[in-house]
Amino acid sequence: MTRKQQTIKQAFTISGVGLHTGSTVNMTIHPASAGHGVKFKRIDLETPLTIPATPEYVTSTNYSTTIAKKEVSVTTVEHLLAALTGLCVDNVLVEIDGDEVPILDGCATEFIAAIKEAGIEEQEADQEFIEIDSTITYFDQDTGAEIIILPAEEFSATVMIDFDSPVIGKQYAELNTITDFEEEIGGCRTFTFLNQVEYLLSQGLIKGGSLNNAVVIANEDKSASDLQALADKLGVESVAIERGILNTTQLKYDNEPARHKLLDLVGDLTLAGKPIKGKVIARKPGHTANVEMAKELRKLYQKQRRLKGLPKYDPNQAPLKNVEEIQQMLPHRYPMLLVDKIIELSDKHVVGIKNVTFNEGFFQGHFPGNSVMPGVLQIEALAQTGGILALSTVPDPGNWDTYFIKIEKTKFKHKVVPGDTLILKMELLSPIRRGICHMYGTTYVGEKIVSEGELTAQIIRRT
Repeated sequence: MTRKQQTIKQAFTISGVGLHTGSTVNMTIHPASAGHGVKFKRIDLETPLTIPATPEYVTSTNYSTTIAKKEVSVTTVEHLLAALTGLCVDNVLVEIDGDEVPILDGCATEFIAAIKEAGIEEQEADQEFIEIDSTITYFDQDTGAEIIILPAEEFSATVMIDFDSPVIGKQYAELNTITDFEEEIGGCRTFTFLNQVEYLLSQGLIKGGSLNNAVVIANEDKSASDLQALADKLGVESVAIERGILNTTQLKYDNEPARHKLLDLVGDLTLAGKPIKGKVIARKPGHTANVEMAKELRKLYQKQRRLKGLPKYDPNQAPLKNVEEIQQMLPHRYPMLLVDKIIELSDKHVVGIKNVTFNEGFFQGHFPGNSVMPGVLQIEALAQTGGILALSTVPDPGNWDTYFIKIEKTKFKHKVVPGDTLILKMELLSPIRRGICHMYGTTYVGEKIVSEGELTAQIIRRT
C-alpha cells in the first residue's frame, strides 16, 4: 500500500468547551506543507508556542492525552488526532486559544464532518509508513494493559476490554482497515463510570462534561435522593438509570465502549508521527499504554528512516568488481587499498565493502590494547569507493588519479574495530563536471552508521 501525503484544502474553525475546564475554546485547523505533520499552536499567549504532536511531548495520560512544551500544554488531543488519521490527513497546523481541545460530542464525529467539509487535498510527496517487520509488544504489569503489533501490509486493530462491571464486562471491537474508521469507530463516545463522575466532580474536574458527550455507566442502582443530588451537580433537571446507563442514553452499538477505546488507540498512536503498516492487538488499553507504544513506534520509524539507504549485502553473491579488478582502476596498493569489492554500481551511486582485520598495519599504533580504525581512513575508504564511480565514466580509468578537494559535514558516530565489515556507500549530489565529483558518503557496520560526510574530489588524467 502506497499513497501521497495529504492535507486539508482550506482552514476551518471549530469551537466548544473543554471537558475538564468547561471553558470555551476556539480552534482553527490550517493546511500544512508535506512533511509538516500535526502540530498544535497556542495562540492565546503573548508569544505563541507550537507543540508537535509526537510522544516526546506527552506530559500526562491521566483521563486523556496531554502534550506540552515549556510548561505550555494542550489537553485531550486524542479525538482530533484519531479523526485526522481516520481520514488519512497527515499535515495540519492546529491553532488553539486555550489549553484543551473541545470535547464536542465525546467522539470524533464533528471533527470528521468539519475536515470533510474543508476538503482533503493530495500533496506531491509520497507518504512514509512505519513498517512493522517483527512483533512489537508492550505490557504494563500494574494495569494489565497489553499491546501487540504484528507485521501486516496495512493497518488494522482489535481491542479487547475487561471491566469488573455487569454492564460492560468483556467487549471486543475491530477495525479491519483505516477506511472503515469513520463509519465503524469515529462516532463512538467516550464513557466513564458513575462513581468516577462523582469523584471527578468533587475534584472540580469535568466542568465541560455532560450527558451529551459521554456515556455514563452505573454498575448499581441509586436512590432517588442520590440521583437528584447528582443532577444538581451536573446542572440538569433530573437523571435516571436504565439498563445500567445514566439518563437512558441509547448506545450506538452494544460494544460502543470497546469501539471508543479503539478510537483512543488510533488517536494516541497518531503521535508516532507516521501511519502504521501493522496489525494492532490491544488488551485493556489506556492512554498510558497507547503512548508508550507510540514511543516504541517512533523509535522504530527513526531507525527505519536512518537505515533507509542501507544497502543489502549478501556475502554469498559474487561482487561486481573483486579486489583484482579494483586494482585495475585505482592506483592504491597495500597498505593503502581500503576497498575489497564493489557490490553496487550505477551512474549515481556505488557501494563497496571493506573487511577490517587485526592485520591492518594501522592497528599496531592505533591503539595498542584498544584497536580502533582511524576516522580519516574510513573517509579514505569512502573516497576510494567513490573513485570507482568517478573513474567508471572514463574509457581508461587506470590512467587517472583521484584527489580530494574538500571534505565537509563529517561525523564519526561509532568505533570501527577488528572484525567489522564496512559497507561504504557513495551517492552523487550533483552531476560530474570537468572531473569534479561531489558525493555524500555513508559508512555502515551492520545497521549502524559509523561515519558520514560530504566529499568533493577531482579526477585528473596522468601526464
